[in-house]
Amino acid sequence: MRGFAHLQPVRPLGRTIGLGAATLGVVSTAFLGTSAQAAPTPSTTLVVSANQVLRPVTHVATGSLYGLANASAPADNLVQAIKPNTFVQMPAGGHQQGSGDILVVAPKAARAGAKVVNRLSDYYAGWPYQFSWSNWLSVVDDQIARTKAAGITNLAAYAPWNESDNTWKTANGTFEDFWTRTYREIRAKDATTPIQGPSFSDNISDMDNFLRNAVATNTVPDIIAWHELIRSSKIAGDVATVVALENKYGISPRPIAIEEYAAPAEVGIPGALVGYIAKFERLGVHDAELAFWNQSGALGDLLTGQGGSPNGAYWLYKWYADMSGSMLTTTAPAQTGIDGAASRNSAGNEVDVVFGGSSGDSAVTVNGLNSLSAFGSSAHVKVEYTPSRGRTTAVSGPITLSESNYTVSNGSITVPVTTNTTDAYHLVITPGTGGGSTTLDGNYRITNKNSGLALDTQNGGTAQGTLVDQATLNSSSSQTWTLVSAGSGLYKIRNQASGLLLGITNAGTSDGGTALIWGDNGTADHLWSVVPDGTGYYKIVNSNSHLLLGVQNMSTSSGAQVLQWDDNGTADHLWKLTAR
Repeated sequence: MRGFAHLQPVRPLGRTIGLGAATLGVVSTAFLGTSAQAAPTPSTTLVVSANQVLRPVTHVATGSLYGLANASAPADNLVQAIKPNTFVQMPAGGHQQGSGDILVVAPKAARAGAKVVNRLSDYYAGWPYQFSWSNWLSVVDDQIARTKAAGITNLAAYAPWNESDNTWKTANGTFEDFWTRTYREIRAKDATTPIQGPSFSDNISDMDNFLRNAVATNTVPDIIAWHELIRSSKIAGDVATVVALENKYGISPRPIAIEEYAAPAEVGIPGALVGYIAKFERLGVHDAELAFWNQSGALGDLLTGQGGSPNGAYWLYKWYADMSGSMLTTTAPAQTGIDGAASRNSAGNEVDVVFGGSSGDSAVTVNGLNSLSAFGSSAHVKVEYTPSRGRTTAVSGPITLSESNYTVSNGSITVPVTTNTTDAYHLVITPGTGGGSTTLDGNYRITNKNSGLALDTQNGGTAQGTLVDQATLNSSSSQTWTLVSAGSGLYKIRNQASGLLLGITNAGTSDGGTALIWGDNGTADHLWSVVPDGTGYYKIVNSNSHLLLGVQNMSTSSGAQVLQWDDNGTADHLWKLTAR
């Protein structure tokens, strides 16, 4: 158990078995593109095999420990939108936390289609638990009786204990003896509900001893459970260890539950969490629950707090929840860095990919599209991202970066994306829209909705490094900008007077980076998405920073500096393109 009372230092490390996203709009342009970005390398490219089904979509990783606080928190619509698989909760009348009683929250979980696990040891307060043999078996009996009497239909399992490697006191005997006695007590009162364990922390070094005893006493858990609380890169090794031990002791393959996952610094950070999702799917984990490091009732820190709003990580899980049909095979270049999970729907006309974990020039290659009859010579790709603004900062929804058509070559496409390590990304791949090449290429005056002033260079300057501002409309060529398709739904924006490109000072990626003109040197800050808002205006999104073109302090004065800023909904982030 992780939470308020026991934020312990992390320890050494130790199968295959309706919310609407608040987008910036849908780009109306479509073209058969190649990227103008620097070429991603194999070490920053995720490969998706659209013709290789991994298993049915079950949203393995959408649950959480103490993700539900009570009957009202979190709100049902927020819970149901991420299609949670399983919640691990406190026993009825438990003392470990002030909320999370399984019988109180089980109906809320059921409405979301989720199951619940009864962590029996959380009946006790304290860390380590204030356990006593004098009442333990009575606690077990009472929990089973109360659960049966409540008539809940979504009980997934009983988990007898939690993190014995941290919480079991040797004065109480051996943990193996505890397990044997408790397992038998549960089975004496309930012959069918699965029992899961041993629920070790991220250190599973005692798994050999545990399974040896379980085989000898005929108390092998129905579900083998432990926690992954340090980094996603160790999951594959831990799963391999457990599978090897099953083989060693002749145990038939058991489902694996990762009852808690992600480190304290990772929760609420979409780019850090996508690697866990990817590995749980790839390795055939049955269910996995986000850890409880901060507050109960926050869906494992996908919300800003108990009863809070979605943060950036929430939208990663909303994308994941919207997957349907079959999970696909994905191949990451390494256990660290870029990784992701992918699905294709039952009709075979949509492939979805969530990915992240890399920084800079990255890509997703999708092979096997020629095995799907709905796809022809082109594929339409929508690229979205959800920003990492911190666990306690609300994010209204994902942001659309681009939409474009890609030529399918030998059944494959490669989609380059400039990424940030802490953000997560989403590709929606559907059959190409056809119709040839229709773009926004051309000459425009670009005027700001908030001020009515035109995008211009400072004092009409043409020298490299001249800052960009807004100015009173005039006929000068410095107020004419040429949009040039650069591939992948991106544009270069060239100033007609100077021939130089719109970019960001020092290719910065922070709020407040100033806009300037510079020679075409191939940097990603010279690439922009031009995304309609549906009212005749556009948001101009920098590919390098994913920030929006705006005006300093929302100024309406001529000469005010143009800069990049986070999408906070202000009118200075909206621009009108008028052909010239």
